[in-house]
Amino acid sequence: MTEDPFVVHRSLLFTVAYEMLGSAADAEDVLQESWLRWADVDRSQVRDPRAYLVRTVTRQALNRLRTMSRSREEYVGEWLPEPLLTSPDVAEDVELAESVSIAMLTVLETLGPTERAVFVLREVFEMPYGEIAEAVGKSAAAVRQIARRAREHVAARRPRVQVSRSEQQAVVERFLAALRTGQLQELLDVMAPDVVLIADGGGFAAAAPTPIHGAELVAKMLARPDRVVSAVWLNGAPAGRIEIDGRLAAVGLVVENGKVTRIHAMANPRKLTRLDEPAELAR
Repeated sequence: MTEDPFVVHRSLLFTVAYEMLGSAADAEDVLQESWLRWADVDRSQVRDPRAYLVRTVTRQALNRLRTMSRSREEYVGEWLPEPLLTSPDVAEDVELAESVSIAMLTVLETLGPTERAVFVLREVFEMPYGEIAEAVGKSAAAVRQIARRAREHVAARRPRVQVSRSEQQAVVERFLAALRTGQLQELLDVMAPDVVLIADGGGFAAAAPTPIHGAELVAKMLARPDRVVSAVWLNGAPAGRIEIDGRLAAVGLVVENGKVTRIHAMANPRKLTRLDEPAELAR
């Protein structure tokens, strides 16, 4: 017996849903809904199971995105994506690693649902415009226009400088070492003067309600020695796992020109359930 196509492509389908939603929990729900639909399909009528399943997951994710818009508006404080523990191997696929990075998912959050779906399917998974059109319920010509606008939108907001994996890792290690000691000057040395800290507590954990700008303010907030800091790989990039008085947080960093320019601190406990077992991602 051949393995079910849904099982074969599950990692891909999860990755599509996660990139569209920024939430592993919601992505799993979308996969469950898509599986129920797949179970009722006459497989003999499906010419390309992979494309069919991606379309199904895209439609379900779009439905969920549209219903989630109100809850996102009512979210307490800053909203950041749910971090995923990943193996270092994910970073070997540079495009996949960038597409699932905390920084990119935060940028994708500024797109509308259809724009986000089109961008993810075209730029990350390289789907033909015709297949994307079928998935989002638009004409191929409209999808081309949406894709162009989405690319411009993302390009204007993504990190300006691409850094090598080795440089990223070296700077992250310096930052985590400074966090362990809690030394103010060590933190100031590794951060850009205009660094920005964005923290997501979701109303369930202490977190700054708005972004904090500037190295001195950020360093003063972070300079405390009573924490356990470990290096992990999150969303395809080196990152940090922090424990303070039994409370957990995950920290993702944007590095430019040898300095940390943006810090994403995820402290909402409801978003920290995927830090023990690496997620299986695929393109």
